[in-house]
Amino acid sequence: MDNKNQHYSSEFPDVKVKIHTISESLRRHLYIFKTVTGVFSFRKMDLGTKIFIEHMSIPEEPSVMLDLGCGYGPIGIVLGYESPESIVYLIDINNHAIWCAKENVKINLMNNRNVHTLSGNYFEPIVTKHLKFDGIYMNPPLRQGRKEFLKLVHSINSYLKSKGSFQFVIRKKMGA
Repeated sequence: MDNKNQHYSSEFPDVKVKIHTISESLRRHLYIFKTVTGVFSFRKMDLGTKIFIEHMSIPEEPSVMLDLGCGYGPIGIVLGYESPESIVYLIDINNHAIWCAKENVKINLMNNRNVHTLSGNYFEPIVTKHLKFDGIYMNPPLRQGRKEFLKLVHSINSYLKSKGSFQFVIRKKMGA
């Protein structure tokens, strides 16, 4: 992977950190997100994430959900807001992203103790927890290539409950 694109999918992006704020109305609610350089789409929310959030299916009953590769956390935070009785995990390898996600959980979900942020590569932080999810949600880092994405897709079923769903957004031109 070249240096230009490695930053947001790296554990410790090599960037000078500047904090930004994004305000977005999603599913009829206004959210405030802190972002920093070195995190995917740090200046404004990307269109794919916006469209995905507006159309993702959220279980009506309390569930266990995962925002995989959460970035600064918009997908997982909306899941936590829309389904406050559910347990939501947000995972990202990028430590700057996890810092943002933690801050954004505090800002947008002040009293929700059911939303957890974990640092690690894909499922690594939860392997020992033996968790199964009702829903796994993702805006995958497609700059890593189709081969990596397909490898991930093939492992998803191991982490889903029998009636669980894997929902994701992709742009065709990004290699999927």
